[in-house]
Amino acid sequence: MTALTQSQFYQQLKKYYSFYTGGFILFVIVLAFLEQMGLSPKVIGFIFLGATIALYAGIGIMSKTADISEYYVAGRRVPAVFNGMATGADWMSAASFIGMAGTLYLSGYDGLAFVMGWTGGYVLVALFLAPYLRKFGQFTIPDFLGTRYGGNLPRTIGVIAAIICSFVYVVAQIYGVGLITARLTGIEFAIGVYVGLAGILVCSFLGGMRAVTWTQVAQYIILIIAYMIPVVWLSVSQTGNPIPQVAYGQVLQKVTQLEKDFNNPETPRGAAEASARAALKAKADALEAKIAALDEAVAAGNGAAFYAAQRAEAGNPADFPADIDALKAQWKKNLEGLKKAAGTVSSHATAFAGKGALAKLMKENPNASAEEIAAAKAEDQKASDEKRRNFIALVLCLMVGTASLPHILMRYYTTPSVREARKSVFWSLFFIFLLYFTAPALAVLVKFEVYNNLVGTSFASLPAWVANWAAVDATLMKIVDVNLDGIVQLAEITIGGDLIVLATPEIAGLPYVISGLVAAGGLAAALSTADGLLLTIANALSHDVYYKMIDPKATTVRRLAVSKGLLLVVAVFAAYTASLKPGDILFLVGAAFSLAASAFFPALVLGVFWKRANYTGAVIGMIAGLGVCMYYMYITYPFFGGSPANEWFGIKPISGGVFGMPVGFLGVIVGSLLTRAPSTEIQQLVDHVRYPSLVGDIETRAT
Repeated sequence: MTALTQSQFYQQLKKYYSFYTGGFILFVIVLAFLEQMGLSPKVIGFIFLGATIALYAGIGIMSKTADISEYYVAGRRVPAVFNGMATGADWMSAASFIGMAGTLYLSGYDGLAFVMGWTGGYVLVALFLAPYLRKFGQFTIPDFLGTRYGGNLPRTIGVIAAIICSFVYVVAQIYGVGLITARLTGIEFAIGVYVGLAGILVCSFLGGMRAVTWTQVAQYIILIIAYMIPVVWLSVSQTGNPIPQVAYGQVLQKVTQLEKDFNNPETPRGAAEASARAALKAKADALEAKIAALDEAVAAGNGAAFYAAQRAEAGNPADFPADIDALKAQWKKNLEGLKKAAGTVSSHATAFAGKGALAKLMKENPNASAEEIAAAKAEDQKASDEKRRNFIALVLCLMVGTASLPHILMRYYTTPSVREARKSVFWSLFFIFLLYFTAPALAVLVKFEVYNNLVGTSFASLPAWVANWAAVDATLMKIVDVNLDGIVQLAEITIGGDLIVLATPEIAGLPYVISGLVAAGGLAAALSTADGLLLTIANALSHDVYYKMIDPKATTVRRLAVSKGLLLVVAVFAAYTASLKPGDILFLVGAAFSLAASAFFPALVLGVFWKRANYTGAVIGMIAGLGVCMYYMYITYPFFGGSPANEWFGIKPISGGVFGMPVGFLGVIVGSLLTRAPSTEIQQLVDHVRYPSLVGDIETRAT
């Protein structure tokens, strides 16, 4: 049988995925009909979970391969459009699908840092890395580092950095998988993590990049359909306009007016909110007094007795903090939440005029002195400057991290040519844009539903979705009647950002089958990214460590067996880590970007554009950049025992890459200038990668 030409292969793919899309839509319609006939939501959830995992398993089995090129880079024959869809799915992680709209819901314009950073990063990918790495033509990012800088040490550091970045990122995806699976089927979160893990492994374990690529195309189709249906429905119901990206400006005006009402005690809504905030402030004051009593007990040497008394008072629950330090940390976290809830409502559209130290001072003391007013203004300016710094730092880290993540850069090794790699970046941006352009609209439309329909509801008649999500995770959904008036106030509602997208169908009153569809879309987003990340880790260990450094004569069968074994070990360890809930999804993902930006970007970009960059510079730059970023996160992120008091210039730990990146560049430059220039052969390699007119074929040498 003759091999298909690239054009025939493309046409065949179009036909297959057209049938697949039609079949998937028909599947959803049939489930909707069965729901109307009485099929229970729990059964629908299991059907969605089972059907999607079975689909991905089927693709994985059909894509099973023992060919090295197919396993590592899908045979380098993925057309630009389909590689763009696969990259979009690889990119559209649980953070994008689940967390993006939630962040915009909670943070307003501040959340746009994620949209700007993640999309802007693909400009850097197109300009600085994708075409050059494709022309280089090997299998992994550590491959490039080892060949460009010579020796095994740059390769080893690249492997370690790839594992750290990818592991942090994959833990976030598996956490998202557990969350979705738990809501979809009703099983416990920890069990949901391992059930979802099975869906991850059935693709990458059997067919490597070949299976992952074709699965990711299927997953993109599911996730974009799932994301668009609820937001279009909300847009039509609230404005009559089926284009949410256009309609949400109209709804944003209504949301802004409601927020002003909530913050104005002269209005009925504002008076009710003021009552709830006063009750929350009283709780905060009481907790602050308990923290002071704890500090006094510790200072007097009675910390153990104080801890024992508090544990006994709580009824000795199994989940009580492990020691007095953990108890204090939990109380401080609770205090922060109470103070935040007791404050004014942060506007989605603009900074509300009634916020800040000056506004608080004038409210409490209208006759404040000039010195007190000046001090309050200075405090407000300091807060504004810190907020601006964090916004810019986060955008920078996300942009550069996008251009540095190994699992994204590996996707451009799979295209047939350098030209296709460039086109693939365009298609990647297009498919990502479809979701990112919709996320702000979804956030505003859901916020209006909550403000207009949930706030003011009687506690006796709360919608079912509140109890459903509270059962999954109380930190994501909790409503407590703090002022005991029997009516829900906004200050009494706790909604986690990770809930917004998944709960949108229920909030909008859509049939449960749409909830199942959205959960399946979130599952597709998390699984697609997790597949790519686990493959990156396993390939780095099997190809760059085992084959390149330990056993260069290893047979193909042994190389693939090592890769699959490592894949399984890493996946199980990542699932265990995710079950510990080490942080919210968005922080974990953002941390991965900062780590990648610090470790890889200086060495990759200077390796392509500066022939003088050498072995010593790369080693120093990667170690120093990654080390500074990790150290900063360690001393500032509470999960590691750090404290916000240790922040440099007020920069949050998620943006630690803003310190690691310049250190990395400085390390590469200084280290290179203080030592010998690289060999003539390496400088010729740089010319080959950079200039398409030069003769030479690194791909031939690689194979």
